[in-house]
Amino acid sequence: MSEAFNADRVTRLCEFLHQSPTPWHATRCMAERLEQAGFVRLEETTNWQLKPGKRYYVTRNDSSVIAFQLPAEKLTSLRMLGAHTDSPGLRLKPNATQHAAGWLQLGVQVYGGVLLAPWFDRDLGLAGRVHVRHADGHLESVLLNIDRPIAMVPSLAIHLDREVNAGRVINPQTQMSPVVMQSDNAELSDLLVGWLEEQHGLCAVEVVDFELGFYDVQPPSLVGLRQELVASARLDNLLSCFVGLEAMLECDASQGALLVANDHEEVGSTSACGAQGPFLGDVLKRLNAQVGGATEESLIQLIQSSLMISCDNAHALHPNFQDKHDEHHGPAINAGPVIKVNASQRYATNSVTGALFRDVCREADVPVQSFVTRSDMGCGSTIGPITATEVGVPTIDVGLPQWAMHSVRETAGTRDVDYLTRALVVFLNRPVLR
Repeated sequence: MSEAFNADRVTRLCEFLHQSPTPWHATRCMAERLEQAGFVRLEETTNWQLKPGKRYYVTRNDSSVIAFQLPAEKLTSLRMLGAHTDSPGLRLKPNATQHAAGWLQLGVQVYGGVLLAPWFDRDLGLAGRVHVRHADGHLESVLLNIDRPIAMVPSLAIHLDREVNAGRVINPQTQMSPVVMQSDNAELSDLLVGWLEEQHGLCAVEVVDFELGFYDVQPPSLVGLRQELVASARLDNLLSCFVGLEAMLECDASQGALLVANDHEEVGSTSACGAQGPFLGDVLKRLNAQVGGATEESLIQLIQSSLMISCDNAHALHPNFQDKHDEHHGPAINAGPVIKVNASQRYATNSVTGALFRDVCREADVPVQSFVTRSDMGCGSTIGPITATEVGVPTIDVGLPQWAMHSVRETAGTRDVDYLTRALVVFLNRPVLR
């Protein structure tokens, strides 16, 4: 196995991460690549006319996407890949404007399980979607990305808090509001109007609503003397979205295959476009109705003949905190994808799906690792168990090892990006799943 990483693929990854500060931007980037590759966009509100051998995609809420390819013959099974488009962060409150000590600040709410400390003293941009009303009364949804440093959450000097390095608790309500402008009367609404004109040429519009969040504008970078590492915001889980998309675009399209990237995993997946919602189930019903057996029984047969690989990053062995891992299950960065196992079904892996993935990695000439959390520590979860529960498809949870999960800047291995992509391509090309 080569010690070098796939430079072209890592470059595409960094571009994708840079262009995707929010789930809406990530979904748009994925849709653009799918269309460039010949995938046809579908709308959920229209009748679908699906043809064997063709490739399609559909979005929901503009923040979740499902792409699929149909075999030339009758659809009897699907090789499914799953990931999620959202990442923990700081989202604006609806009435975000606040003033203190002569500064305009914007009030935030915490989205997901954020590691708060790394957010201090970062150059922050702002991105998301904004809904505006035009002069003629019609509403429009537009994406906004202020990709320059417009805000910061300044630290308190150690001279004013001598115990800060002893583990000070961070209060997100009172201590995490970024400063934006030195002003006693500026309003967020006025800033939004100016940014909308700057980015979209929109004049005389009223801001009706928005979903916006801060993000670190430092671009992704390759780190290490041999560039062994890629450092970026939102590796969890845009790295998996990217790898899944790369695999879909590189496979030979001979088999039935599907990629789903859901929003809202970091907050429980309970939404219309989340993994616990009906998005994937709705698409599977429509596929079965048109190119499957068109009966309820054939839908069950399709699902049970399929397999889902849920991709979400894994905790890599940290050189400064090795005691946080089980000594036999500490995945190493750049040592291949990780099979995630939990006896309490926090991960959906079982021996059947695990064995199949190991065989896929063998065929792809890719190393594979296992992760089990320490028995005296809690375990996170993924869309894997949720999808398995909601849809019933046999599922395995895998991921690439990373450090600093849920930080404003995370770290993964450059060689691992290619390892998992190659394994997923083999999986998507397999004529028989079992």
